[in-house]
Amino acid sequence: MKAIVCNEYGPIENLEFTNMPDPEPGSDDVVISVTSAGVNFPDALLVKGLYQAKPPTPFVPGGEVVGVIREIGDQVTRFSVGDKVAALCQYGGWAERVKCDQNLVMAMPENANEDEVTALLCGYGTAHHALKQRADLKAGETLVVTGASGLTGLAAVQIGKAMGAKVIAVASSEDKLALAKKNGADILLGYDNLKDELKKVSDGKGVDVIFDVVGGDVFDACSRAMAWEGRLLVIGFASGSIPKFPINLALVKGYSVVGVFWGSFARKQPKDYAANMMELMQWYSTGKIKPHVGQKFTLENASAALQHILDRKAVGKIVLNP
Repeated sequence: MKAIVCNEYGPIENLEFTNMPDPEPGSDDVVISVTSAGVNFPDALLVKGLYQAKPPTPFVPGGEVVGVIREIGDQVTRFSVGDKVAALCQYGGWAERVKCDQNLVMAMPENANEDEVTALLCGYGTAHHALKQRADLKAGETLVVTGASGLTGLAAVQIGKAMGAKVIAVASSEDKLALAKKNGADILLGYDNLKDELKKVSDGKGVDVIFDVVGGDVFDACSRAMAWEGRLLVIGFASGSIPKFPINLALVKGYSVVGVFWGSFARKQPKDYAANMMELMQWYSTGKIKPHVGQKFTLENASAALQHILDRKAVGKIVLNP
């Protein structure tokens, strides 16, 4: 089979498109012929050696796929050859075929778009877990989403609306804000004078929940615009800058700074993860949420897909189609 291989940590252009042996299923595994594989910002960090996890090289990146089951292990009871599925695989997804544990595989909704379902895994899974388990977002609360035109940002906008929040989208251009508006945002803001603008649109009360994917100066502005008993969600650092938090702000304003790491959640709380994915799939099937697929790349152009994300050009979901 063809696959993208990271032979050693370093520049993304060093990724190699090459032949690999076909995976063979273990007792509890399925082998999936991949039709859509997700590309995310953490994938770029992983390849560069800048992510929390560092698998031994060489390895095949890619942690989320959609496709058709090609083979099954002798202990697999939930699926059959030919089933259309979505799956988490941690690594190995940027290939024509990938092996996945059956417990991390789920059936595709009928008549679902494969690229859209790919977005429901890591991107929508992160936003859903953040707003449901970590923020305990309530109907009527205010939710700020930074980076609101990216995959997780748009997911947070849609899911926040589905949960009954008033959503304030923050993005860097009029086109990106228009996309957030189309996906349900109530109020649109740029990054200029963000602290003051957030206080203004919240009538000086501050905001209840902030979903921050940017970090850096944006996080600093958000940390000064929180409401009493607010929840400031740490999702990521797309700006490349990890902020230092003045802890006295949390003390005097009575709010929480909450870390969100969806991968660990999926592994440590598998029942909650499964329930979350069932809810997302139901919302998708009924039209309550709809992922925006921004651009598609062929498998051999994985480096270009990563560069597209690093250049801050990505809107919605970026996928590879083997």
